[in-house]
Amino acid sequence: MRLNNLKSTPGSRPSKHRVGRGIGSGLGKTCGRGHKGQHARAGGYHKVGFEGGQMPLQRRLPKRGFRSMTSKDTAEVRLGDLEKIEAEVVIDLAVLKSANIIPVFAKKARVINSGALKKVVNLSLISGIVLTTGARTALLEAGGTIVE
Repeated sequence: MRLNNLKSTPGSRPSKHRVGRGIGSGLGKTCGRGHKGQHARAGGYHKVGFEGGQMPLQRRLPKRGFRSMTSKDTAEVRLGDLEKIEAEVVIDLAVLKSANIIPVFAKKARVINSGALKKVVNLSLISGIVLTTGARTALLEAGGTIVE
């Protein structure tokens, strides 16, 4: 196959209608635009997003940019951070907040497989803590338990 041999398949590119070529063509005189009005005029059409004078949707919505408003709700916790907690209790969201591992305003925590875990850790997933698969296997291999 060469570039000079390329052709589009038959029927994939229909021929354009030739408008304004007499009444026999079916698109003569007004060329399919109807009689009078904004659509019949040359250059007579509204801009994109125009809603007939009503305040357009893109102007009604607040300007928030590209930052997620809920991104700060979820905090990341490394496996190495769980080792820093001294208390021998079941670790939940409140314990992580009191140990200053996650921010106070965090609603969820995600434990990721980063760092080594040598200590036995008991983790409660009821309060909004989520484990990645790698973190789950590392926690169980270290002898920890998961309360679901």
